[in-house]
This record gives sequence, structure tokens and C-alpha cells, in this order.
Amino acid sequence: MNGSGIRLWGGLFLFGHVDAPQHWARHLLHLRRLQSATGGLTEFVPLPFVPMEAPMQLRGRSRFGPTFREAVLMHAIARLALHPLVTSIQTSWVKMGPQGAAACLQAGANDLGGTLMNESITRAAGAMHGQEMPPEAMEQLIRSIGREPWQRTTLYQAAPPARTAASFGAAPLSPPIDTPVQRHAVGGAAFSA
Repeated sequence: MNGSGIRLWGGLFLFGHVDAPQHWARHLLHLRRLQSATGGLTEFVPLPFVPMEAPMQLRGRSRFGPTFREAVLMHAIARLALHPLVTSIQTSWVKMGPQGAAACLQAGANDLGGTLMNESITRAAGAMHGQEMPPEAMEQLIRSIGREPWQRTTLYQAAPPARTAASFGAAPLSPPIDTPVQRHAVGGAAFSA
């Protein structure tokens, strides 16, 4: 909790850009110390860097994101390093895609990121996921790996049955209009897509 007694939400961690595994380990240990001192984190959310259209990558100043193996291992190692202080490890279907999120759930994550609509940051960076994953699809994914889904509140309490019921059956979103990037101006130089 912060000084006002308010829980902080999640420990978001973007990784795989200019960092390396030793930095990831230090970050996890720092979060563990922070959680031990404050108890304020509700979850840890590893977010693998999506490099394809990221300005940092286009300028040649980052690695090309973590490997799939590194991203899955981050979830597994976070479960071990943060236990029992942070009990919720979330995987982002936006960053990992449905199959990658399923792999993370099998490797240590116990929370599938929420029902975002028209997510733009990750898609702008070049990811193919992020438009929509309705609750029906999330539940199907969770059941496909032998788990029982349940909807939660921000503070990890069971969502009221009426709210859970209301979340189902929404009409699909209209497809996004993703205009392909034609040119990138970087420090006076232009790169074609």
C-alpha cells in the first residue's frame, strides 16, 4: 500500500528491449522487496517488448524483443521469485497472443489479462493481437488447458454474478482500420516499411 493505505495495482514490467536476463532478475528481486515492505501490489504483469514498429527498434537501439521462450520463462520465474508475496501473475494475450498466453498460464501465470477493446499501443508497435478477446473466448482458452475460469474484480475478489453475466453476449467490435506504415523518419533518415 502507498502512504495513504491504497493498494497500488500491478507491477507492470516491459522487458526485452535494452535489458538482459540479469536485469530482469534484479527487477523481480526489487519488486519482491517492495512488496514485502508495502504489500501494495495486486499482481505482476510481465509485458514482452513488441519491436516491429517501435521507434527504439527502428533506430537500432534495442534488441528485437524477448524470444518466446524468454517471455514464457519470465512468467515461470516470476511465480517462483515473488511467491508468496505476489500471488497473481498475469499474462497479456495482447502481447503473447492466445496460444502464448495459454503457454504462460501453464508455466506459472494464473491470470489472463482483461477484455481490452481496440487496444492500440501494442498493435501500433506491430503486434497482431489486441483488437478484442471477449469473455467467451477467454473462458474457452482457459478451459482448453484444463483450468476453471472465473471473473474477478480489480482487487482479486470474485466478480458479482450480475456483472459476470452482463459481460457475455456483446456484439463483436468492428474491425480496426490499420493503415500500414509507409515511412519512418528517424533522425533525418527515412526507412520504408
